[in-house]
Amino acid sequence: MKKILSTMMALALTIGAQAQTETIDTAQFVAVYDYECRTQDAEGQGVTDRMQVVVQVGRTVTKSMPRSVYRQRDESEEADVLADYQEAYLHMPTVWTGYPGGQATIREFIFPHEYEGFERLRERLRVGASAGMGEQSSGMQTPDIAWTLTDDTLSVSGYLCQQATATFRGVEWRVWYTEEIPSSAGPWRLRGLPGLIVKAESEAHTFRLVELRQELGAITAPEQRPDVQRMKYAKLLKYKNEIYGNRQYAKNPAYYVPDLQRSISSMCVFQMNGQDLIYANDHPLLTKAHKYQPLEKE
Repeated sequence: MKKILSTMMALALTIGAQAQTETIDTAQFVAVYDYECRTQDAEGQGVTDRMQVVVQVGRTVTKSMPRSVYRQRDESEEADVLADYQEAYLHMPTVWTGYPGGQATIREFIFPHEYEGFERLRERLRVGASAGMGEQSSGMQTPDIAWTLTDDTLSVSGYLCQQATATFRGVEWRVWYTEEIPSSAGPWRLRGLPGLIVKAESEAHTFRLVELRQELGAITAPEQRPDVQRMKYAKLLKYKNEIYGNRQYAKNPAYYVPDLQRSISSMCVFQMNGQDLIYANDHPLLTKAHKYQPLEKE
């Protein structure tokens, strides 16, 4: 198993090294969030799925991504695979806010293809510099989230935070942001406040900041590959919600693929912790899933 897995990981690294990427901004700092989703398994029992989301905050572009997209393969192979499988339950996309200029770009894998959605942003917010975070005055555009600011305060992860509420794409959010870090950024697509979002929660979802560090790393554009299917984000979101929101999905995650065998160009099956784990087309292929809890309903 380890030999097969090593070969697979080495191939993935080689493919990644060969992919054509473009540096579009430089991160001024990196924020790491724990993300939890409260849902049910295929048998209807309550479960909480967990992963980490990494946000690179640049001068004009913010890139939010699953930790597997951001990290280097310097952990054990077993840890990498288990993390990949956990992320597969959660359907977290990679989001570029402010790229290309005036737009948001959303990239995610829905078996058997990778998809890229795009939509124009509306609001513009200018953020000042902060001691300790460098000169990061930013003119990044933000999604049109109609935040309501409240007088409630809370200490979160060592920061004094203020509360704001909003309904974004059909989901009600309560967030805490800190003006100690004057950035309009946040996890996933949540942003647009006069301070970094430190915690965000809805009925099913919670993001919480667990690490913040200065890191002048490259923010890269989506890899340009001919197999990626591109479309307006509204169409991609509708497609995603129809697939994962179907009642069949939890018990048969590939129910919507008409010919599963022909859709698989490469596959690796191995055992770990007493269960068979499958990689198909370089991504985890779930045989059982959890009830879908959309971050965006409309």
